[in-house]
Amino acid sequence: MCAGDDKTCPEFEKHRAKMMEALGMERRGFLKSAFAATGGAIALGTGASTLVTPALAQASASKAPDTPSYHYLPATDQTVHWGYFSKKLKPQVEIDSGDIVTIETLTHHANDDASLMVKGDPGAESVFYWTKEQKKVARRGAGDVNDTKVGGGGGLGVHICTGPVYVRGAEEGDVLEVRIVDTKFRPSANPAHKGKAFGSNAAAWWGFHYKDLITEPKQREVITIYEMDASGARNWAKAVYNFKWEPQTDPSGVVHPTIDYPGVPVDHSKIKKNTDVLKGVRVPIRPHFGVIGLAPKEADYVNSIPPSYTGGNIDNWRIGKGATMYYPVAVEGALMSVGDPHASQGDSEMCGTAIECSLTGTFQIILHKKADIAGTPLEPLEYPMLETKDEWLIHGFSYANFLAELGPNAQNDIFGKSSIDLALKDAFKKMRGFLMTTKGLTEDEAISLMSIGVDFGITQVVDGNWGVHAVIKKEIFADASA
Repeated sequence: MCAGDDKTCPEFEKHRAKMMEALGMERRGFLKSAFAATGGAIALGTGASTLVTPALAQASASKAPDTPSYHYLPATDQTVHWGYFSKKLKPQVEIDSGDIVTIETLTHHANDDASLMVKGDPGAESVFYWTKEQKKVARRGAGDVNDTKVGGGGGLGVHICTGPVYVRGAEEGDVLEVRIVDTKFRPSANPAHKGKAFGSNAAAWWGFHYKDLITEPKQREVITIYEMDASGARNWAKAVYNFKWEPQTDPSGVVHPTIDYPGVPVDHSKIKKNTDVLKGVRVPIRPHFGVIGLAPKEADYVNSIPPSYTGGNIDNWRIGKGATMYYPVAVEGALMSVGDPHASQGDSEMCGTAIECSLTGTFQIILHKKADIAGTPLEPLEYPMLETKDEWLIHGFSYANFLAELGPNAQNDIFGKSSIDLALKDAFKKMRGFLMTTKGLTEDEAISLMSIGVDFGITQVVDGNWGVHAVIKKEIFADASA
């Protein structure tokens, strides 16, 4: 059914007007509540409980409009880029610091069951549209756009990213604060499953487990489809069925013996569904975005899979509602994109994916200028950092900036050079620096505290540039002087 975004619908204008009226009501209500909740365009920091000091918050607020504007960015074939970040991309929306933007995101695994996650949804249908004659989003990955073997981009990057968002005034050396105000499941458009949302988990060839299978056939990829309550009222997901990947022929005639290219539609006549799967198991939902990232400066087109200093495919389940992320800006306008939405994931993302499920997120985006962050905790920030109400979390990678560190062939070499040892060392160094510069500890104090008060965890071991996160609770510093 047309929701005001299908121009081929005979009643497009009527549906469009209805959608815009609804968005206007949502905008007015949301701005009123968001403005009150933040105490203005930018909430003042408290110093002890946030990285944004009161002085920095005031300085940043002085450069922003008094009242934030609201923007809505749908996911369509015209607003997404598939499998890459690029400083060359045309912005899909331009915003001011302090503005609020709602962004629709689609999982690149939706075609694992198109009847549940694509069909009847105009935005998703436009993105996944692929016939022998046309593929609406042709470039999928950072490779050669003229690649013809499996499609433009070569599948060197897999995530459907909505954006980018251009932040006026953002320049290299600044820091972008991204507050995740809300997340909502994208409901299935299948009338037989009204009120439900669905996601896919792929135990795939790139998973950490793949070479250690113990039952036959040992060379297998297995897809599990999960169901969620679209309203979020039910705080758990359940498995619906699973199936072993069988060779799939895409609409262009290319055979895919493995999951080697994003968005290949699965022909359900060629698979065997197993509905007797994970019976009685309730998986806690933790809606979050695997990918929120800014455009890096080092290359024109960058594979969306390995995370790096400007964020990207971090795959940390904590990057959800109520969290705040901080990113160093590398290019004019920051060029922020969002994708890889997840319903839930465990630390490590062991088998290759989370529950890949389309989400819509609402974000408040705040720009902190380089001149204003001098002398504040954000001044030395050269990596994506997560802040929650109770914790600070630092992201370490095998290579902090693989594009700069590994040279011209970095986007290929990163997949063979990553290790947990390197990621742990990077997380250690970053946390040590954070404690010394932000909390004024000596190196010896920082090292002692890291061993007894910091939790190091494996973020993911499947994204090329492996990740380790370091978590420290804010309450540790409750008695420290400001």
